[in-house]
Parts: sequence; structure tokens; C-alpha cells
Amino acid sequence: MKPSRNGTPGAGRGTVAAAVRLLELFDADHTEWHLSDLARTLGRPTSTLHEQLEALTDTGLLTRVGRGRYRLGWRLLKLSSALYGSLPWYAPAHAAMERVARGTHLLAFLCVLDGPPGESGRLLCVARSVQGRDGPPVAGELDFELPAHATASGKLLLALAGRPLPSPAPVYTAQTLTDPAVWETGAAAIRHAGHAETADEWAVGTGGLAVPLRGAGGEVLAALGVSLPTARLRGRETLLATLHAAAAEVEWELGYRRPPPPR
Repeated sequence: MKPSRNGTPGAGRGTVAAAVRLLELFDADHTEWHLSDLARTLGRPTSTLHEQLEALTDTGLLTRVGRGRYRLGWRLLKLSSALYGSLPWYAPAHAAMERVARGTHLLAFLCVLDGPPGESGRLLCVARSVQGRDGPPVAGELDFELPAHATASGKLLLALAGRPLPSPAPVYTAQTLTDPAVWETGAAAIRHAGHAETADEWAVGTGGLAVPLRGAGGEVLAALGVSLPTARLRGRETLLATLHAAAAEVEWELGYRRPPPPR
């Protein structure tokens, strides 16, 4: 590991990680933060946190809206626009996710797998919608990174990419899958079925369903799915039909034509 400018190995990485943790506190429910509230939430001294906030403000990642108060800055909008512009599938996929949320009254999401081939990678939830939801909250509603081996979207993307389980695979409940041999069998079943399902694997009482979104060449772009109370998996067939229909609309728009089912 290379030393940072101050000679401390990893200091630069730690500074970036701290900045990301800070920025992630800003969301739809917390669009504005006061310095004292941030310090209390992060457990950091106000003096060092103020210095970091000012540095982020200078770069445009944050903007100051009053004495000690901050919001996300315009530079993030520029960066996000550049990212969305590089992902032509995102807009139609996001619209499909919104339709699924409204139609099922469940938490709907889009997830991608990040990381080099041959590794389990990181499962990132890049969008979610709770429009019209009529049930209780479920695990991971606000999380950006999710456990790939314990969620429907993660298991789907791992299986379709032929990737292994994380090693070691954290155990969350008695139902969490951690055995590589069992995973090989499960991954084959997911590839055959064309969807993935979880029940009580990340948190007791939370289940999930996910289907793939494919690009024009058949490559897997993301997982479209829903997270729901485990008891509502009784309606899995209707939910899966809704997800597959929504995915097919996106894929048609992107130019992918699903092969006809075998006779």
C-alpha cells in the first residue's frame, strides 16, 4: 500500500471513505443537515467535521444553505447526469420499477453487481420505489450496498454471472445460504427458472423476488425485483408475472428479443 502525502498508509482512502459516509446521510428524508446533528450522528468532533464539510463545499459536492447547515451540491447532479447518460437502459428500467411499485404496492428496486469477474462482487441498489406501498417496512430499505448471497437480486445476479458466494459469507439468519456446494445447486436452479427468490435469509420476516433485465445482446444489465414481508410470498406467481412483464417491456425497448420457449 502506498503511503499518503502525510506518510500514513491508507490515510487518503480513509478520508474518502469518511466523505462518502457523510454524503450518504443525505437522502429524501434528510435533504438538509446541521453540523451539530451530523457530528452527533457520525460520532465525530464538530471541529474536524466542519473542516471536511467546508472541503466538500469548496468542491461543489455540498452547498451551504445557512449558518452550519448543508445540502447536496450541484456538482453531484452533474456527475449523476453523466452516469445516467452512460447507461441508456436506466431510464426505461427506472420507469418499469415505478410501475411495479404502483401495481404491487410493494418496495420495488433495481440492483447491479459491481466488481471484477471471478469474485462475488458488491450488490448495489441503484434505485428503489415505495409508491403506493400498503405493508410494513422491510429490511434494507435505505441501504445502498446489500448482501448478495442473502437477497433475491444478489442471488440472481451471482447465478447468472456464474460467480461464487462471498468468502466468508456472513450469516444473518438460520436461513442464510453459506455452503458453496448448496449454492452451486441453487445457482443452477435460478438459471433454469429465470428468477430468484429469498425468504427470511437476510432478516426474519423479509422476502424477495427478482428477475433479470437484459440488453440488446442478451447481457444481464440489472435485477428488477420486489422486497416484501415473507408471508406475502404466497402470491409469488402473480408477482413474478408482473416482474417478467415489466422486464420484457424494457428489454423490447432496448432491442432484446427473448428466444421462444422450447417445445
